[in-house]
Amino acid sequence: MALEALIFDVDGTLADTERDGHRVAFNQAFVEAGLDWRWDVALYGELLAVTGGKERMRHYIDRYRPDYLKPADFETLVARLHVAKTRHYTALLGCGGIPLRPGVRRLLEEARTRGVRLAIATTTTPDNVTALLHHAISPEAASWFEVIGAGDVVVAKKPAPDIYYYVLDRLRLAPAQCMAFEDSENGLRAAQAAGLKTVITVNAYTRAHDFRGAAIVLDHLGESGRPFQVLSGYAVNGATYFDLKLLGQLQADA
Repeated sequence: MALEALIFDVDGTLADTERDGHRVAFNQAFVEAGLDWRWDVALYGELLAVTGGKERMRHYIDRYRPDYLKPADFETLVARLHVAKTRHYTALLGCGGIPLRPGVRRLLEEARTRGVRLAIATTTTPDNVTALLHHAISPEAASWFEVIGAGDVVVAKKPAPDIYYYVLDRLRLAPAQCMAFEDSENGLRAAQAAGLKTVITVNAYTRAHDFRGAAIVLDHLGESGRPFQVLSGYAVNGATYFDLKLLGQLQADA
């Protein structure tokens, strides 16, 4: 089948948002609420094994803070902290401190020029998605994406495939007509379970993940003059940056 759409994860895939974005925003929300919770870089790397911010907070308390006595309204507290975290994260984005990863904007613009549809499949909140697109690309960038599957539109988070099923259904496309872009093992497993071939761009938190079955694993998408490094798989004809030509070859070969 011909390639019709690219489906992108957000955090860690479009931009390195986790360490210096979401982690910082979570800590700001905890301080604001008078909590002694603090997620350092190493701990946050461990917490990323759990997808979804609210789920991550619950896991943190259950796994790392047995001393914490949950109040009766614990679920309300978690929801309130998540709202505050999103507010702090949006403010960080507004400062321009979280740019897109190499090659992302170039590939998005090429897809738009060539009539390839764009979509998002992520566990982060819709507000986080639109804030990143607004500040890192342009105020109109959310309109580039035909479908934005985000947050709690599905109950089961990655590695469950539900968010990809949601996006595919709204695109009215078969998995073979699309390519997914992810940065983590959970994301890859979700895409694979939905039948999608997947391009992986690792980051500092995910480089050691198990990416067996990915179409290709790269350090980033690359730019002219800033070549990517192939960590697993094969870049056809010595390609040094990711474009639709390479994508089409991967789709045919995978």
